[in-house]
Amino acid sequence: MSTTVTTEGGPRFRLSDEQREIRAMVREFAEAEIGPIAAEIDMNHRFPEESIPKMAELGLLGMIVPEQYGGAGLDYVSYAVAIEELSRVCASHGVIASVNNSLYSYPVLTYGTEEQKQRLLKPVASGQFLGAYCLTEPNAGSNAANQETTAVLDGDHYVLNGTKLFVTNGGPARYLIVYASNDRSKGTRGISAFVVDAETPGVKKGKPEHKLGIHASDTREIAFVDCRVPVANRLGPEGQGYKVALDTLAGGRIGIAAQAVGIAQASLEASQRYAQERIQFDQPIANFPAIQQMLADMAVEVDAARLLTYRASFLRDQGRPHAIESSMAKLYASEAAVKCADLAVQLHGGYGYLTEYKVERFYRDAKICTIYEGTSEIQKMVIALNVLKQFEEPRA
Repeated sequence: MSTTVTTEGGPRFRLSDEQREIRAMVREFAEAEIGPIAAEIDMNHRFPEESIPKMAELGLLGMIVPEQYGGAGLDYVSYAVAIEELSRVCASHGVIASVNNSLYSYPVLTYGTEEQKQRLLKPVASGQFLGAYCLTEPNAGSNAANQETTAVLDGDHYVLNGTKLFVTNGGPARYLIVYASNDRSKGTRGISAFVVDAETPGVKKGKPEHKLGIHASDTREIAFVDCRVPVANRLGPEGQGYKVALDTLAGGRIGIAAQAVGIAQASLEASQRYAQERIQFDQPIANFPAIQQMLADMAVEVDAARLLTYRASFLRDQGRPHAIESSMAKLYASEAAVKCADLAVQLHGGYGYLTEYKVERFYRDAKICTIYEGTSEIQKMVIALNVLKQFEEPRA
């Protein structure tokens, strides 16, 4: 499968035939299976248990995982396309799939042994179980290196103690990737990554958090109290956990960028329809220059965000460095989602403030994209450091 650039009619980006088929398939599924329940699960803060098996049947929970390990064996551009289409209908479904793919399946696939892939990846990529990612702590948010959760070696097990916050998929997840410090004096080189079965004694799941948006996504605190994890469940060598975390987040940011593009696209589409249906002063409000400017701004934001996301996805598919491009995509797309959702509510006027209209949900869902998996401020810091590095390098 390949993403191409064609010069027919001028240079332009073009998805492959298979990627377009995936877009059509996921869009049809999302509109038919998720659309009818999206408002209800948002209103009731309910995890969509009925649609998860259907997502698994389509391979949406293990898109980037090879078929031999229970996945669909797709490329990252296809993955971004699918997350966008899910999020266009329901952002909660988008992040459920994104976490399972990017934050759980990717690190096990990349850093796990063959035995770990068979035992800990296959059940999650196939959708038999869900996975989650436990990195954030009360004192380790943007500064993820400040891990206070400890992992003490005791024979053929590590004993984990500590608390993780804001764990997406935390409630329903059977397997958790947990980052913990073996030796805090070593800083980032003292952090290791572990896969923890959530049914292990000592795993304590808190209550679901009530959030501003993505209400159907299960987010909660998870504590580890003298939790014994087999050495066989450590991902990679001891002390390499921070490297695993950073590499994982580079791909995770692509998923969140795609989620943001989906929200922005949904905001634009709802505004297009409403502008042509709403009559004021004996004509559709789409005729008014102010409304046209809003739609134009939204269209540009959506297109720019999508292209940045596809670029980062393409680079990851090529095995090329993409950390900066992922940060750019995540930064721009998340801010674009907030802007487009805001414009959509404004364009709808008083109706945009009612739960009967989808745009108020888009408005609430969009904000989280600027926060999780690296705030906008962190993305700017990463990008700026790279810009300064390029400036300091000697020119040829």
